[in-house]
Amino acid sequence: MLRPVNPPSVPGPGFYSQGIEASGSGRTLYVSGQAGVGPDGPGKDIGEQARLAIANLNAVIAEAGMTNANIAKLTIYLTDPAHMPGFIEAAAGTLPAMPPATTLLIVKGLASPELLIEIEAIAVG
Repeated sequence: MLRPVNPPSVPGPGFYSQGIEASGSGRTLYVSGQAGVGPDGPGKDIGEQARLAIANLNAVIAEAGMTNANIAKLTIYLTDPAHMPGFIEAAAGTLPAMPPATTLLIVKGLASPELLIEIEAIAVG
C-alpha cells in the first residue's frame, strides 16, 4: 500500500508527493530509464517522445503484473528546460491519481543525442 507523505510545513506544487510510504509490499520493481523511442525510432518532438517514454514505462510495469498506481517514485530527465511545457502536456492524465514522489532533472544529454527525455521508476506492489 502506498501512502503520500506531504507535511504542511513543506511547500510543494501538488502534482507530486513529497514522499511515499510503502507498507505491506511484497515486491519492488526498479524500472530502468525509458526513453522516447518506439519501433520506428525516437519521437520527433518532446510531446511524442514523452508519450513513448510513458508508454514504455507502463509496458514494463504491466509486464511485472502492476499498473502505474504502483509507482512510488519517478525520476524524469529532460535535456532542455524549454521541453517542460511539452512534457507536462503529454504527461497530463497519465500518472496515478495519487502522484508519486517525483524528481525532474535538466541534464546536458542522454545516451543518444536525439533523445529528449528519459523516465525511470520504482514501483511497489
